[in-house]
Amino acid sequence: MRIGIVCPYSWDVPGGVQFHIRDLADHLIRLGHSVSVLAPADDDTPLPPYVVSAGRAVPVPYNGSVARLNFGFLSAARVRRWLHEGTFDVIHIHEPASPSLGLLSCWAARGPIVATFHTSNPRSRAMIAAYPILQPALEKISARIAVSEYARRTLVEHLGGDAVVIPNGVDVDFFAEAEPREEWQGGTLGFIGRIDEPRKGLPVLMKALPQILAARPDTRLLVAGRGDEEEAVASLPAEMRSRVEFLGMVSDEDKARLLRSVDVYVAPNTGGESFGIILVEAMSAGAPVLASDLDAFTQVLDQGAAGELFANEDAEALAKAAIGLLGDPQRRAELRDRGAAHVRRFDWSTVGADILAVYETVAAGAAAVDADERLGLRGRWLARD
Repeated sequence: MRIGIVCPYSWDVPGGVQFHIRDLADHLIRLGHSVSVLAPADDDTPLPPYVVSAGRAVPVPYNGSVARLNFGFLSAARVRRWLHEGTFDVIHIHEPASPSLGLLSCWAARGPIVATFHTSNPRSRAMIAAYPILQPALEKISARIAVSEYARRTLVEHLGGDAVVIPNGVDVDFFAEAEPREEWQGGTLGFIGRIDEPRKGLPVLMKALPQILAARPDTRLLVAGRGDEEEAVASLPAEMRSRVEFLGMVSDEDKARLLRSVDVYVAPNTGGESFGIILVEAMSAGAPVLASDLDAFTQVLDQGAAGELFANEDAEALAKAAIGLLGDPQRRAELRDRGAAHVRRFDWSTVGADILAVYETVAAGAAAVDADERLGLRGRWLARD
């Protein structure tokens, strides 16, 4: 099958949607499908052979964050050329309602379109206001996927229609088989995310850290991600700042090794999450997870059975839960076992098969429509004779 996938966000700035698209493309290619991904990217960004650049993106406030998007006449021309040259059996557009390549592709594409909705934002005034513009494009979509029940709810409430829920996928074995690093082991908490994006919750974790260190002075916090490191620790007493180790941006391999090494992975995110792929990665690596009780996180963690939850933005509750987990090896082992069993439903072997089933359904439907139209045209010519 020839599959075209549209990424709305810049390929050179890592994020959950980009990782999902990358891993989906890799999975489909391993199965023997022909895949091309269209994505915004700077000119000097190294790209996999299956990614086609649609040009430089610009930062735009979107869904409580800053997304790097690509829109305009030049982008539209590149979209049309990519579609024309690709002759795809199926076009899979991610975030078709975002002001980026997804919407441009939806306008320009012909043939079966599958759309995946990642955003969870129950009070999106922008999406409501933009509905009259979006409607003609969205009506062309043959099948809709939402990555979680909360993303599906946002779609239903703001844009109408419905979607099948297929979660984000993870290569579970890649994380499960990673080698821990000795220097990252022993009383360590882990955090991975953009340091200077408040909704990722690092300030909440920093607020909880003095209480954690008071109870367990040997604890270290390992932080992986880009951002201002000095500003991140500015709220900590000076004598505690050495207990925070910043690793900067890490490779996929080092992310897996980090998650395999820590005693507890902490996800203090404060909002705007529709799924929580990092929780799945952490469980795959065998890291006990402690997360804020966002609806999406609660669902990923099986209502708290596969990880511990604390009240969102409550630093004291986070500290109490972290202290308890660090001091209870038996509880951590229990969470590892539960997480390892629960996480298999998110492996690409399952998620990829579900997505392929959607592709095959819409492709078969499009082929049937084409056949009916050809038969109808032949019948009209015969009637004229």
